[in-house]
Amino acid sequence: MTLRSQVAVPKLVVKIIDRLIGGGAKDVLIVGGFVRDVLLGIQSKDVDLEVYGLSYAEVERILAPHFRVNLVGQSFGVIKVENTVDVALPRRESKNGIGHKGFSVDARCDIEPAEAFSRRDFTINAIGMRLNGEFYDPFDGIGDLRRKLLRATSPAFKDDPLRVLRGMQFASRFGFSMDAQTVEFCKDVYDEYPTLSQERVYMEWEKWALKGLYPDLGLDVLLQTGWINAFPELAAIVGCPQNPQWHPEGDVWTHTKQVCCEMARSLNALESTLSSDERQALMFAALCHDFGKPSTTLLDENGVLRSYGHAEAGAPLAHEFMTRMKAPFRIVDMVVPLVKNHMATQGVPESGPSKRAVRRLALKLFPATIRLWALLCQADAFGCGVPERYLTRDSVPSVYDPDSIRQERENHKIRFQADVWLSVAEKLEIKDTKPEQLIQGRDLIQLGIRPGPIFSKILNAVFERQLDGEFETKEDGQKVLQEVLRAEGLVE
Repeated sequence: MTLRSQVAVPKLVVKIIDRLIGGGAKDVLIVGGFVRDVLLGIQSKDVDLEVYGLSYAEVERILAPHFRVNLVGQSFGVIKVENTVDVALPRRESKNGIGHKGFSVDARCDIEPAEAFSRRDFTINAIGMRLNGEFYDPFDGIGDLRRKLLRATSPAFKDDPLRVLRGMQFASRFGFSMDAQTVEFCKDVYDEYPTLSQERVYMEWEKWALKGLYPDLGLDVLLQTGWINAFPELAAIVGCPQNPQWHPEGDVWTHTKQVCCEMARSLNALESTLSSDERQALMFAALCHDFGKPSTTLLDENGVLRSYGHAEAGAPLAHEFMTRMKAPFRIVDMVVPLVKNHMATQGVPESGPSKRAVRRLALKLFPATIRLWALLCQADAFGCGVPERYLTRDSVPSVYDPDSIRQERENHKIRFQADVWLSVAEKLEIKDTKPEQLIQGRDLIQLGIRPGPIFSKILNAVFERQLDGEFETKEDGQKVLQEVLRAEGLVE
């Protein structure tokens, strides 16, 4: 790996450092993720500084006349400058309990850099840089960046069990593996998982979903460290067998990792066309889509592995997985229908779906959409080595060989194409939404029908006929409404 040798430091940071050095600071180091990211060639905005030889009061006195300062981090020795730069004193932490918050913090100006850096989680985050371009790297973090290795700086890693999940998302983002000693440290603190805030747990998973280019490596960290057992739905798919005809790649765990990788590749290629919520929903849908297989996989009468109903069985498990770690409801509400309906193409003729089928699928998926569902179907197919089952013309990233895809179509090997559904959905104007209910409650009220049990029955009956394609305009819907009312004996 080639690392960047020069780092462009923001002008605001240069001004802050100049003020601190001029005010008597013994040393000021740029630290943390900014240094790591720029060495990797990744754009980074958040900058942290560590100041040596000045007290908290002295740092405030030096900076306050020249910058907006916020003292909300005083108990941790942190001052936020201009709402963007964290200026911190080195600190010493003492373990005094269990969990993510089970330690006391002593921020002091007389702590040496080597001790301060030893409290950081991984060596790749324990690299300091001065304005002259000189690096302070006491644990060979730069070497570990080149080796693509996640390595704890010291046994103090175990003071904060959340660091295990940070390692998971770092592995996913950077394509790194975890060294053997750090894996053991992670195993040592597994019992502290229940002490973690589930909101913080989700924050690490969210980074896995939004920033991970190598999501399989993050999942590997969970398996290697034993932390996969904190997520029983994931643990259950490890070793769950699949029909080798459709899944030559192996068990459900292997398939899931490959689907997540395919989804990450697609999302990277399509990033500008998808919102953050959509990207999260798709990555978690890829992760959860086969949660129902362990409970449904059986040998049929011919000795063939089948997983009938696994999509429907997986939906409540996906819901439990997501809600247990406090995922936002808006994300959960998209993930669950995507999981439940990811096999919706089964039984559809090769000629393609009917308008009725597309309308009903769009309704089942909402607030997810057919466009998102097609991307999940595509990742599922590419993740099991038989991409000819589902291909989406508009969604296939450039990493896939178009000539190969074209040849598959010419050979009539494609059983079903998701882009056919997308084409129908686009014509029906429901590619990114659900069918609009043309006849609504106000239409019944105008006819003198009061809200009550019959009210919903009538609306549902009319909407069912709309979904079946009996009418596509409000005017025609009014005619069908009259038919339903006559059938209920409400009009002559």
